[in-house]
Amino acid sequence: MDKLGIYVHIPFCKSKCKYCDFISFSCKESNIKEYFDVLIKEIQNTKYNKNKEVTTIYLGGGTPSVPDSKYIVNTLQTIKKVFRISSNAEITIEINPGTITKQKLVDYKNAGVNRISIGLQSTNDRILKLIGRIHNYEQFINTYNLVKEVGYNNINVDLMLGIPTQTEDELIDSVRKVIKLNPNHISIYSLIVEENTEIKKMIDNNKIKMISEETERNMYWKTKKMLQKNNFNHYEISNFAKKGYESKHNLDCWNQEEYIGFGLSAHSYIDKKRFSNTENFNEYIQNKDNLDKNIIISEIQDRQDQCKEYMLIGLRKIDGVSISEFERKFRINPLFYFRFEISNLVQKELIEVDLDKIKLTKKGLDFANIVFEEFI
Repeated sequence: MDKLGIYVHIPFCKSKCKYCDFISFSCKESNIKEYFDVLIKEIQNTKYNKNKEVTTIYLGGGTPSVPDSKYIVNTLQTIKKVFRISSNAEITIEINPGTITKQKLVDYKNAGVNRISIGLQSTNDRILKLIGRIHNYEQFINTYNLVKEVGYNNINVDLMLGIPTQTEDELIDSVRKVIKLNPNHISIYSLIVEENTEIKKMIDNNKIKMISEETERNMYWKTKKMLQKNNFNHYEISNFAKKGYESKHNLDCWNQEEYIGFGLSAHSYIDKKRFSNTENFNEYIQNKDNLDKNIIISEIQDRQDQCKEYMLIGLRKIDGVSISEFERKFRINPLFYFRFEISNLVQKELIEVDLDKIKLTKKGLDFANIVFEEFI
């Protein structure tokens, strides 16, 4: 039976972080109810629920823990009625300190959620205030303790490096404190300054200054070394996990497995086609009686597109791309198919090839964007 992942976008936040360019905003309760009414209808009317077993469900945002938990419970109940859910499906919800209660966590657990991802970004209150987070470190600790108290044993904590004015010592202190809490998974993302964000305006107006690329790379390698020393497996450029706790949902995406997205701006990959819902909230709601109007098709892949994308996202994994898996999927050896790109990247010492793997080198991890450009 074919497997399928599900992503559900919850676009609500208490306030927008200064670095965020995701589709998210603050809304009244009436807007939240209206949104979930349409979301439920979209799930019920999907045509992608036949002959597929759902192995992962991911509720992201925005901040899914902002709405009342009854909306999350109803959404998961609807998914379970419409789809065939694997008995060991990974079901993740993103939460932020300052938006969670013990009752919400209990409700999520009773509805089937078995993985919690907590948005921390830094343990330093100065940094948290700078980037517009609504919480402080103490609130994060309270949230983490609540998650453990309710009985979740699969927990991810998000951290961020490369934040303007952030020092190596501040980052290392954050990593050390999170390691001490002993979560199963830690994601550490480099800040990407996007257009039309508050932090971009602050940089352009010389209110804050970006750290150097050299400093950011030093942060990355020191963090990697610390986490690996503490038994976290570095399995993807920005992700570290204790054995057996890698994110199944993300791994499926990086392995080019199919997934369906529900909600505002949610993306899908089905039948070699990439498409998404509209990013316009009012449009999404207004089309409730003809939800196909919300769909925007971004790409219908041919074989070449698939091969390029498989290499592009596969190289994000530290284990790289399996030559035998590529051959099984596309009926051709990638060393031949991408012989010019691979030769070029090997000469630049950005990738390496062994008996069955094509993967990034240490230098390639630093310059991954150059590697990825070869396959775009």
